[in-house]
Amino acid sequence: MLGFAFFCTVLIVAGLLLWRPDIPFDRLEAKYANAQSRFLDLPGGLHIHYRDQGVRNGPPIVMIHGYSAALQAWEPWVARLGDRYRIITLDLPGHGLTRAPDTYVASLDRYADVVDAVTERLKLGPYVVVGNSMGGGVAWTLALTQPNRLRGLVLVDSVGWPSPQDGGGSSLLYKALASPVGLWALKNLDTRWYAQSSLRAAYVEPSLVTPALIDRYVDLSRGPGHRTILLNIAPSGGAPVTAETLKRIKAPTLVMQGEADAIIPEAVGKALAAAIPGAKLVTYPGVGHVPMEQIPDLSAHDLRVFLQTVDPAP
Repeated sequence: MLGFAFFCTVLIVAGLLLWRPDIPFDRLEAKYANAQSRFLDLPGGLHIHYRDQGVRNGPPIVMIHGYSAALQAWEPWVARLGDRYRIITLDLPGHGLTRAPDTYVASLDRYADVVDAVTERLKLGPYVVVGNSMGGGVAWTLALTQPNRLRGLVLVDSVGWPSPQDGGGSSLLYKALASPVGLWALKNLDTRWYAQSSLRAAYVEPSLVTPALIDRYVDLSRGPGHRTILLNIAPSGGAPVTAETLKRIKAPTLVMQGEADAIIPEAVGKALAAAIPGAKLVTYPGVGHVPMEQIPDLSAHDLRVFLQTVDPAP
């Protein structure tokens, strides 16, 4: 009995030491917003953080980040493409500095609706949509549901078909999500160790996984309501995505894929490119999940070449 009581005491103390409460949005904004940060309100209690950068009258591009990331992931491309293009980046609900009720149920479909609403509010007109990882799923959902709004589609290490789970890159996360104890721990305890491990797998290059990068991911995950939303993302409605689904995409498409991606295997990028009619595939040896951050010069060059093929007539 004494041993059990001691064990329980250790668990309680460990829980208290590891407990991480939410961080108020005013503190997060003071640290992670900048002069380019803008906010707009959408129905359902959404307060969207976005940035509108580059050439105001340039051809518009909308860039959508991946799961647990934020709009800062696109800053290397903004710096390299903003001389010609108007670039909109935004934080999806449950991410970054965007505020959403913790009752918000996220899915690719609902995220696509948010992006569509933001582009309507900004009166963008036809645009190129770029998505990384989960954001790629949002991007090709838009290509299927809003084909007349898009000039082009760019998928960067994107989720799709076949399922990214087939690669096993995030098996620890999937096991945690499937366990009530794992869900509770991911929601309430310090997950810096997991963030560091996941970021090292994503970035491949260790020097890129700085303490500041880890801080940003961990801090922004603690926005009020974020962890509840992130851990309860729902499957999109309708039939499962197959090659036949993706064949309906009409937008000119570029698929960019890191060959060393441990999260979205190279086979997924190749399958997407093979399924989408006319898609161009570019692969990067030794590159992981975020080419826009790991190799910004080369990946931005390849994106610029593609964009020039879909630029509106002068």
